[in-house]
Amino acid sequence: MNDLVSTATLGGGCFWCLEAALRQLEGVESVVSGYCGGATANPDYRAVCGGASGHVEVVRVVFDPAIIGYRTLLEAFFVIHDPTTPDRQGHDIGTQYRSTIFTHSDEQERTARALIAELDAAKIWPDPIVTAVAPAPTFWPAEDYHQDYLANNPRQPYCVAVVAPKAAKLREKFRDRLK
Repeated sequence: MNDLVSTATLGGGCFWCLEAALRQLEGVESVVSGYCGGATANPDYRAVCGGASGHVEVVRVVFDPAIIGYRTLLEAFFVIHDPTTPDRQGHDIGTQYRSTIFTHSDEQERTARALIAELDAAKIWPDPIVTAVAPAPTFWPAEDYHQDYLANNPRQPYCVAVVAPKAAKLREKFRDRLK
């Protein structure tokens, strides 16, 4: 399997939500929370949340394209976050929460831009999609305590109120694609 073809890097609000939801999909081999797109080398959570580093909270998804296609992965991504709010997802506000697709190939870029155009034309949301599409920069894994966050913190209030409902929404919309 070619790593460039089988890797997706996505930012759509809190990485805990994306990680918990996307890891449920059949064909997803791993999901790692981390940071991309900023100027600071080796950023940490405090620097990213402060907004000064320029990084986005992202997940790096390794998937088997023979089981789940990149487009299907992006469709799931668009189900679990609001791609129409610049620098924000719900109560999470700041550039680190911006909706971004970091692409690993020209084909991924074409797929992402075509899907965004289709979704905008379908008027699924009342506002236009603001999701940025850009080549994948260096990925910095987040601290260990951010990995598998929902599984390790199921009673944490943010997990109960925000993370778990997004994971449940993905299960509802993609029930035929679950592990």
